[in-house]
Amino acid sequence: MDRTDDESRGTPVGRRVVLGLLGLGAAGVAAGPYLQRAESALAERDPIGLSGLLPGNNGFRYYSVVTSVPERTEADYTLTVDGLVERPGTHRLADLRAMPQRRLVKDVQCVTGWRVPDTPFEGVPLAHLLDAAGVRPGAKAVRFSCFDGAYTESLTLEQARRDDVLVALRMRDDAISHSHGGPVRLYVAPMYFYKSAKWLSGITVTGAVEPGYWERNGYDVDAWVGRSNGRDDAPTS
Repeated sequence: MDRTDDESRGTPVGRRVVLGLLGLGAAGVAAGPYLQRAESALAERDPIGLSGLLPGNNGFRYYSVVTSVPERTEADYTLTVDGLVERPGTHRLADLRAMPQRRLVKDVQCVTGWRVPDTPFEGVPLAHLLDAAGVRPGAKAVRFSCFDGAYTESLTLEQARRDDVLVALRMRDDAISHSHGGPVRLYVAPMYFYKSAKWLSGITVTGAVEPGYWERNGYDVDAWVGRSNGRDDAPTS
């Protein structure tokens, strides 16, 4: 891409706007054929999920906290691992594909209520990348940054080392599309989906948890499905 992240990112969208437009989108489904015909156009410019409430998205909603996200390809994608590590480095897609892979099939659960059951994700265990980089003493957490230029997330080091946390390269047995956060996204299987940061570009080992984008807007830092954000009745698979 010729544009920098700062030039190409849009204006971040707040939590109230997201939830309000989700409600508006649900009402729009009842509006009938006109909205269905508009689905493909909405998907191109809807940053916070309204189009995902329309038919044809396989249960997923399209979310972004900015108005546009630049695409990255085999030619220009990189993932940086740095911070409190002995061996910082940058990985291309081919490097990540050459690393050990793990496949998980779990339910995807969004804190807003929708769920997509039995969804396969495949990628590099995050623990493998951390071990390869050599985590230094004093490290307590991991911060994730994204090439949309705005979104961030964090996990404790213990959470990041779980065997159900991946740097995901594939979803539903295919390469992850741009709209689903590709070519590489984080996948944190036991937590609500906002922890699974899309368009992943940086992994930084830190001395403390740094609240991510949605945590700064009111969501829980520890987002265990069914045990956080005031929800105790959601599926935990």
